[in-house]
Amino acid sequence: MLSIAGTDPTGGAGTAADLKSITAAGGFGMVAVTAVVAQNTHGVSDIHIPPAQFLAAQLRAVSDDVELEAVKTGMLGTAEIIEAVQTWLSAHPPRVLVVDPVMVATSGDRLLEPEAEQAMIRFCSLATVVTPNIDELAVLTGEPRAHDEDEALAQAARWSEATGVAVVVKTGHLDSREVTNTWIGTDGARHPVHSTRVDTTSTHGTGCSLAAALATRLGAGEDPATALAWVTDWLHEAILHGAELQVGSGNGPVDHAHRARRLAAAGSAAPWVAGG
Repeated sequence: MLSIAGTDPTGGAGTAADLKSITAAGGFGMVAVTAVVAQNTHGVSDIHIPPAQFLAAQLRAVSDDVELEAVKTGMLGTAEIIEAVQTWLSAHPPRVLVVDPVMVATSGDRLLEPEAEQAMIRFCSLATVVTPNIDELAVLTGEPRAHDEDEALAQAARWSEATGVAVVVKTGHLDSREVTNTWIGTDGARHPVHSTRVDTTSTHGTGCSLAAALATRLGAGEDPATALAWVTDWLHEAILHGAELQVGSGNGPVDHAHRARRLAAAGSAAPWVAGG
């Protein structure tokens, strides 16, 4: 399972979150780095984007040696980077391609220049499934931002029908106590997975994590409904316990490994009854 994305030195998002998510979802993670990002739990302070030729060299190095079950893309950054990834994919089409179309931040700020944004919209048409946030869904469809879940689902369904690409609609950025991730299939089928909102600031990297884990489960052969249900439940637990990590003083990361540690503790053979 290959992640094509930018870095996060504090480990909460980008390739760091992708690798943790892939491992948690049962896969073996590999990465090709699109951007070296200086950031922490308070935000991004600088970005260095290596030449697109170097990204192409990374991708060739992986595909020349490894058979990939799935690919997930995150931050691509520029039109040149998007073109390099698209060229590589045309020569090495994966069975599963999950695109997290990183175009709009949680704050609502646009993250791409107009040329790169249009390139990203075109790139999304190559995906098996895209996982936009509510603002990115609006950019993708060319429609106003959805105000509620019904509007978002309708937007996604229209775009999916037009492109032949599935969409996961995430309602985490809407104002509701219940949070739903819904798979909108190209055949019009809908597979909603319900969860509850967690009152926490430890949500850094949730979009990266969901997309990477979903790609891993799909790549392993799970059907969309089963894969999305597993990912949603796992990520809910990771968000619920993220604050316990005490990483940084801003918007902290989720705890990708909480489920694994919980299951390991539950399966431990260590004696728990005190001796007499």
